[in-house]
Amino acid sequence: MTRVTTTWTAHETTADALGALAREGATGALSGERGIVYLKAGRVVHVESAFTPDLGALLTRSGAVPPDGWWEAVDRGGTQHRVGHRLVDGGSLAAGALEVCHLGALFDAAYFVLAHDTRAQRFRPGAVHWLGAVRSVPVDVVVRESGRRRALLDRIWPDPAIDTLPLTRVPGAGADALPVRRGRTLTQVDGVRTAAEIASALACRTYHTLVELRRLAADGLVRATPAAAPPPRSGAEPPAVVWDDPDTALLRRLRDALEAL
Repeated sequence: MTRVTTTWTAHETTADALGALAREGATGALSGERGIVYLKAGRVVHVESAFTPDLGALLTRSGAVPPDGWWEAVDRGGTQHRVGHRLVDGGSLAAGALEVCHLGALFDAAYFVLAHDTRAQRFRPGAVHWLGAVRSVPVDVVVRESGRRRALLDRIWPDPAIDTLPLTRVPGAGADALPVRRGRTLTQVDGVRTAAEIASALACRTYHTLVELRRLAADGLVRATPAAAPPPRSGAEPPAVVWDDPDTALLRRLRDALEAL
């Protein structure tokens, strides 16, 4: 296990903390305000965020992997951190297809974790994601790509609330002759769903969905629904955001799947 000596202040961004861990060749999980980045020998091997569909949702809803095949791989390979290997070895998915899907999910989640200058919270040395190693990416590549995506989305429509809040259609706005993908995205805007939920419903990459949603916002067809203000807490500090450990998150996903069945 890599010995990590890096510390950061409460004002340091997740991207800065990640760069310091990369320079030390650290292995473990760095938690930020919007997700978790998993490192192995200073390189990014996986990223999770509640603002993006996970790899399982993308693979099963797109039809790339049958739901039974996905859950069998999770059941048999999760505790050994070999879910990805199980999918390939069991014939559910080709190795190249897994790598492409994994990298897409990694960069989608990294956009939310890194591109909005959110703060680092804690680092757990030696933590390993249950998916297992699929493809590692240098930290600077992940940070640079996240910044590039943020700049592009801001050029389309400079309102990051579109990325995270529930979205609603603008009353009375016409939506004639939209491109096919944009029209499909608009049909999912119902005043309740967020961008991540729309991407999951369409079995589409979150970033591609964000591009279409920001274009819809720029066309005056979609807007973010303001978040309801929480009730005041007299004399109490707001609760800190704490991300679940990966085993707990896995159990919750299993529970949700069973309830859906």
